[in-house]
Amino acid sequence: METIKSFKKKYVKALREDTAAIFAGAGLSIPAGYVNWKNLLKDIAEELGLDVEKEHDLIALAQFHRNEKGNRSGLNQEIINRFTKNVKLTNNHKILSRLPIKYFWTTNYDTLLEKALGENNKKVDVKITKENLATNLPKRDTIVYKMHGDVSQPSDAVITKDDYESYNMKRQLFTTTLQGDLISKTFLFIGFSFDDPNLEYILSRIRILLEENTREHFAFFKKLKETDYPTKEDFIYNNTRQKLRINDLKRYSISAVMIDEYTEIEEILLDIEKLFNLNKIFISGSADDYGSWNESEAKKLMHNLSKELVKKDYKIVSGFGLGVGSVIINGALEEIYDAKYKNTGEYLELRPFPQIHTGKKSLKELWDEYRRDMISKSGVVIILFGNKLDGSNIINAQGVYKEFEIAKEFGLSIIPVGSTGFMAKEIFNEMKNQIKDYEYLEKHLDVLLNSDDCNIIINAIMEIIENSQKTILTDQ
Repeated sequence: METIKSFKKKYVKALREDTAAIFAGAGLSIPAGYVNWKNLLKDIAEELGLDVEKEHDLIALAQFHRNEKGNRSGLNQEIINRFTKNVKLTNNHKILSRLPIKYFWTTNYDTLLEKALGENNKKVDVKITKENLATNLPKRDTIVYKMHGDVSQPSDAVITKDDYESYNMKRQLFTTTLQGDLISKTFLFIGFSFDDPNLEYILSRIRILLEENTREHFAFFKKLKETDYPTKEDFIYNNTRQKLRINDLKRYSISAVMIDEYTEIEEILLDIEKLFNLNKIFISGSADDYGSWNESEAKKLMHNLSKELVKKDYKIVSGFGLGVGSVIINGALEEIYDAKYKNTGEYLELRPFPQIHTGKKSLKELWDEYRRDMISKSGVVIILFGNKLDGSNIINAQGVYKEFEIAKEFGLSIIPVGSTGFMAKEIFNEMKNQIKDYEYLEKHLDVLLNSDDCNIIINAIMEIIENSQKTILTDQ
């Protein structure tokens, strides 16, 4: 079994290496209001005079209905009835859509994955038939492989014994593509009970295809409780069976991640998102005036800070604030070029604010959307200086305060360098007065407020970021 801490680290590593994948089962969509196989076939069973609760081979049950009716129109209609009702996306769908996952596999007929990804402005290439596999959507962001079909084409959905037995003849390309992904990607199986009737077919294909070429994958399992069962004997039996199942999954290099409640999955996914985003640092600030800092020392602080962040493999996001942005860029570029990093875009993301109003939205609206987009995809916000010229007066920059508010809304780690003065100091004081909400700063308050030593400030910032990572990696 895999600890939650170890799983988080390994899956974030896969995300950063662009090798993370998801295999979604019915359990991902059930909280949204859709059904599992048993509920899908409940009415079908009643038509046959059977009780779905007493049936263990639900694929055979679907086949029985097909045999008795002479066609599968009843099954097709049931799929349409059950998976076309209007439901809301779950938080898990939303989190998964925000993560940089390019490969989604699912046995679900519903369209929630595609909807969530689309709402997150991702271009989705959906593969439902073997013909879809032969063409690629230009400039796609992600691929959703629907290996058992889609509600839009119920007559081709994989549901009966006939469908499974002819799978490798009719859908061989899905099997081949899955083989490649299982060898080269790190999968998280989410929403599977590993008792689903179709899963045995999937796992058997995986084992045959992979042989000894295994790669580690993960699956969530809920710990069983005695209170969940009518008798102690039932609990012991099912607990023993779960342990045997988990051990058996090792043959497929699938490690179990044990949770107490299914609600923990959302917390774990959020931690993975935060941990992944912690690698992305948004530097907020502007400076028409460096206040108590002389210009050369102020620039040294910003230059060396960005250089150290890149050296530690963090990506810097900058809105190109006056007096701050260009210095941050210079420091980052110096480290990138000195270390001969191949791809500048991996370490530096420049997002200068629009300066001219040309469309329907005002500049204020554009700036707000711009800020939200940049900050929502970051994990840390560092605040420096924060002032601007208003006529002949230097005033605190309200845009920097707005970035602070957005960072709070998204639950980011916020590091205000109060010793740089202006809005950074105002924000520092506000956070200090609410230090219980920002305990990660407590140890470094004196340095952040009073120090004018560049090295000491930078070391404190790096330690805060590293500690934020350790906190998220704490087992639940």
